[in-house]
Amino acid sequence: MPTPDAPLKIGTRGSPLALAQAFETRDRLMAAFGLADDCFAIVPIKTTGDRVQDRALRELGGKGLFTKEIEEALLDGTIDIAVHSMKDMPVAQPDGLILDTWLPREDVRDAFIAPGFGGIADLPKGAVVGTSSLRRRAQLLARRPDLQVVEFRGNLQTRMRKLAEGVAQATFLAMAGLNRMGLSVGQAPIAPEDMLPAVAQGAIGIERRLDDARVARMLEAIHHQPTAERIVAERAFLATLDGSCETPIAALAVAVPEGLWLRGEILRTDGSEVLMGERRGPVADGPAMGKDLARELLSRAGPGFFD
Repeated sequence: MPTPDAPLKIGTRGSPLALAQAFETRDRLMAAFGLADDCFAIVPIKTTGDRVQDRALRELGGKGLFTKEIEEALLDGTIDIAVHSMKDMPVAQPDGLILDTWLPREDVRDAFIAPGFGGIADLPKGAVVGTSSLRRRAQLLARRPDLQVVEFRGNLQTRMRKLAEGVAQATFLAMAGLNRMGLSVGQAPIAPEDMLPAVAQGAIGIERRLDDARVARMLEAIHHQPTAERIVAERAFLATLDGSCETPIAALAVAVPEGLWLRGEILRTDGSEVLMGERRGPVADGPAMGKDLARELLSRAGPGFFD
């Protein structure tokens, strides 16, 4: 067990939301093992994605921008575990690391933020909407091709400031982040039927070294298996599509009486075409359903769909 003299070091990005997720992880471990908070150390790590705010993610290289430096710290022993927003995670981990612990999933929905407007349909023609997500951009333009979409990078606080400054009339945030931060910013949750969320949205994943048996035993105590069953199905869908921040992909698995109901969606980047499908089956078939649904959509899309 960790002690005040040898605390468990928890690596995380340094944004307020990322820190809130790290503290949630710490608090769950404290409760599970009856440990005091001085048995843990939160270690903020600045990633490339955090440092470079003036360029679109697709120009910088995709999802690994928010994980590379944290995973390097995990591999060299600077930290013992890494806490991640799962929607930012590449589908493959570096050799020597494993991601097999998930906390209970939060609200999966996107939140529409637009002072003075109740929803997307209420925006005037030509209104400016800010988002850094290619998925949200494509989904929005599929519904409202008349809108203008501008790049909107930064953490929650930065994006809210840009909205107040008039850079855009509306933006999107994840309901999970707002809930974890205890914030209400006039958000209007968007039903998954209207805007299917990003793969693993609302889930916190904890990464560790593959050979660290002590940490593996500790993480078992806070692992949430129902969340895991949903996430592995969604990530199998993403992996088969070879998805990244450069690809508009959405997916959501939910529990149903027969096991899992998985919905998936791929879009042209300009929103001009949307392909969607679904699978239902036993929980154990989740990864197979994800792969099968991805293959179906790829076959329907044909070459050049994501160009």
